[in-house]
Amino acid sequence: MKNSATHLKAKNPVRKAVMAFTVFAACIAWTNNTIAQSRIKDIVDIEGVRDNILIGYGLVVGLNGSGDTLASNVFTKQSLIGMLERLGINANDAALDAKNVAAVMVTGQLPAFARQGVKIDVTVSALGNSNSLLGGTLLVTPMLGADGEVYAVAQGTLAVGGFAAAGAAETVVKGVPTSGRIPNGAIVERELPFKLSNLKRVHLSLRNPDFTTARRIARAINAFVGLKTAKASDNATIVLDIPSTYKGELVELLTDIEQLQVQPDQIAKVVIDEQSGIIVMGENVRISKVAIAQGNLTIRITETQQVSQPLPFSNTGTTETVNRTAVEVDEGEDRKFAVLPSGVTLQELVNGLNALGIGPRDMITILQAVKASGAMQADIEVL
Repeated sequence: MKNSATHLKAKNPVRKAVMAFTVFAACIAWTNNTIAQSRIKDIVDIEGVRDNILIGYGLVVGLNGSGDTLASNVFTKQSLIGMLERLGINANDAALDAKNVAAVMVTGQLPAFARQGVKIDVTVSALGNSNSLLGGTLLVTPMLGADGEVYAVAQGTLAVGGFAAAGAAETVVKGVPTSGRIPNGAIVERELPFKLSNLKRVHLSLRNPDFTTARRIARAINAFVGLKTAKASDNATIVLDIPSTYKGELVELLTDIEQLQVQPDQIAKVVIDEQSGIIVMGENVRISKVAIAQGNLTIRITETQQVSQPLPFSNTGTTETVNRTAVEVDEGEDRKFAVLPSGVTLQELVNGLNALGIGPRDMITILQAVKASGAMQADIEVL
């Protein structure tokens, strides 16, 4: 019995280790599967559920001498005169000069299903030569939609994140003092004529169009509902017929569908920003077997002036300035020739190019050359 007990005690740690490893492996598999999936809510937009752009023109007052110059900004002067006349003040005077008024453009977004009385944020930007909008107050400004109708009215004190200070010999500017925001600065006055509950069919639009992703979304919805109600009409649209079990409860249907998990697919693409040198490569980028070499021919010419003068107490020579030229040629002989095997991944591609000592600027040229050779199975988009 003692030997048997000893044997059981020896096996227990082994069993515990095996069980712990199994649980750990299952957790890793579950985590990888979860990370690869996204909610439908995060990858699609619903038909009709969208923001609408609003814009308006107004005046900001109360500036500390940093407003528009009325003599050179005619629109600011005319707007100020028109506003005062509407208030019963005759200000049509050529000598009118105010330094605490600035003409501004007011922009904002009207959310979907916004009701009358709801407040929205607006952004105010200087239109003339105002130096700063710090401390200013926006006067009543109608906010227009694309159809020319007034949907909101904005007014309030600006919150400006930047500032400007100037002296006789130096100027300090932080941020952008000619732009600010008014939180809850506009009140919705008109509602959009859209009724979600009247829809008999809903269109889901993919933010990143893809045929595979569209089909996966349709299958996930059909599996959840239990009926074939969703169908991918193209790579960017899924048509959803409202099932009878959700009749009159479209919001409940959309809420349930938004939480479904799918794995989005994406095309292999390399995005290049020539101006900043930024390179973004997708996970599915693959390279066929290709040899890459990178070298630069650099010629550096340096001019140095030297003074040549005669021997001491000499009566025949004169002091002259003589140019000395030094020419250096760097043919990039220390650069190496690298061969990338077929089907290399993104990480292997980056490691191979970094091994050559290549910077982002040269890497952009190399990627374009690899694409031109037909060795890259990906699209290149240059911003």
